[in-house]
Amino acid sequence: MQEWLREEIGRQGGLTFAEFMANCLYHPQHGYYQSPQVRIGRQGDFFTSSSVHRVFGSLVARQLVDMWRCMGGGEFVVVEQGPGEGHLALDILDDLRQTEPEFYSELRYFLVEQNIVSRQRQSELLIKHQAKVDWALEDEIEPFSGCLLSNELIDAFPVHVVEVRGGELQEVFVVNSNDGFAEDLRAPSTSDLQTHLDWLGCGPVEGNRAEINLEAVRWLHRISARLQRGFILTIDYGYPSKELFAPQRRQGTLLCYDKHQAHDNPYQNAGCQDITTHVDFGALQKAGEDAGLQTLWFGEQYRFLMGLGFVEELMVLQAREQDPLRQRQLRLSLKNLIMPDGGMGDTFKVLVQGKGVGQPDLACARSISEIPLPPPM
Repeated sequence: MQEWLREEIGRQGGLTFAEFMANCLYHPQHGYYQSPQVRIGRQGDFFTSSSVHRVFGSLVARQLVDMWRCMGGGEFVVVEQGPGEGHLALDILDDLRQTEPEFYSELRYFLVEQNIVSRQRQSELLIKHQAKVDWALEDEIEPFSGCLLSNELIDAFPVHVVEVRGGELQEVFVVNSNDGFAEDLRAPSTSDLQTHLDWLGCGPVEGNRAEINLEAVRWLHRISARLQRGFILTIDYGYPSKELFAPQRRQGTLLCYDKHQAHDNPYQNAGCQDITTHVDFGALQKAGEDAGLQTLWFGEQYRFLMGLGFVEELMVLQAREQDPLRQRQLRLSLKNLIMPDGGMGDTFKVLVQGKGVGQPDLACARSISEIPLPPPM
């Protein structure tokens, strides 16, 4: 990957950071997400919510059932884009087959996955649900009614990196140097960057670096055009726009993950590490409105999971586990899903957008005071 990048940089005289990141992650032969390596879980480079415990998938399944009922039943299509190893799909389908057989019978589940090796692993994992699942590329998705689901997808979309110097927007280009890759600030590669900030109504202040995810907005427009009626459920780490571009966030949010170690140097181990940025949820909401979607709910992951019954589920699981050590291990695992300050509870956000469904009272929107505790077992 590094050799290919150096040659391409030499040929073009530099790459925008978005081009550099896109090739590091998605180059057909050498990209991180095109390799056969395991990326998620203990043997990979990072954890996702679905790899922490199956409860996450069970609670997402409850929200899907709620959406299905809001739409009056009938056939319901789930399109999961960026399905990773397939664990979220497995947990959702396992739960639905056991607890909601009527919904399960009406369900079709598509996984949007480019990597052939990942498709094979997902297929093996989901073998008992093979009558329900199928695979597609994004441009192969037919118009559907149901829910487009993504969990940690948008954070890996290629981003343009910009800085404001002397009141002018500048863009980071990646160039070659004797020590490897280096950066060069130049005039923006496209006027779309300034247009995006003007449309958003905020951006980085003088001296600050930030990321602009043009692809996220384009993706939302593409996918909403395929959604005839239903929901888009986006789970990822990020901020509203004004928080993302806050003056104190001087260096942006770009991070890399390699063997569960986080760092901010995207120029090492090209093609062998994950590169991510926090999602601009304000841009997603605004783009959704432009595309005919309504924002139905937005909040922290812990609120989403609590509204769907996290506490009840934890109590039931603990009651079934007689070993005190295993009970403690269970609590420690599950707390990562809801705890702030180091956990996923407030760093991760959930956005629910709808088309043609009105303003339903979503299960995830329940306040804590509305949640009944299960009876003692």
